[in-house]
Amino acid sequence: MTGRVLLFDPVERFVAGTVGQPGERTFFIQARYGSRLISVSCEKVQVQALADRLAYMLREIKQSDPTISIARLQRDDGPLDTPIEEEFRIGVIGLAFDAERELIQIDLQEVSEGEQEESDFIDVDDLSSDQDILRVLISPSMAEQFSKRALSVVNAGRQPCPFCGGPIDIRGHLCPRANGYRR
Repeated sequence: MTGRVLLFDPVERFVAGTVGQPGERTFFIQARYGSRLISVSCEKVQVQALADRLAYMLREIKQSDPTISIARLQRDDGPLDTPIEEEFRIGVIGLAFDAERELIQIDLQEVSEGEQEESDFIDVDDLSSDQDILRVLISPSMAEQFSKRALSVVNAGRQPCPFCGGPIDIRGHLCPRANGYRR
């Protein structure tokens, strides 16, 4: 069975968000155009990595071609669109820049549960995979907006322990640096 490519070109809204309380949150990335809405779930570290890589990619785009304008878009602090129904869980993330159209292509590939050997990258031109792919094309301005929101969503969780860096639970935290005592 060949996987589907869920293409959003153009996209009205591309955001990261969560459902649940800190410590029990589920992370989602949503793409919307008109009445078409796709929600895919992912790990917190994947949202963090995508936001960091987009910020890095924007710096590289500015350095390589100063004529590309990156307008500041209004901050998107709205909640995720409903209904939030998980289409699939993200496994591998791919990024590419289309210089002709001045758009960033983001490929979010479904996690492969049956394979023993997980691929390290997505070949953005090879569509023979069995996993579904959410492909979104966004402007550099929208990428900057996504990156800022995603970082604020990631940082809105539990505070890290100043000693070990692990998340501190409301009831305390068994810190390995404190020899198992609660902090």
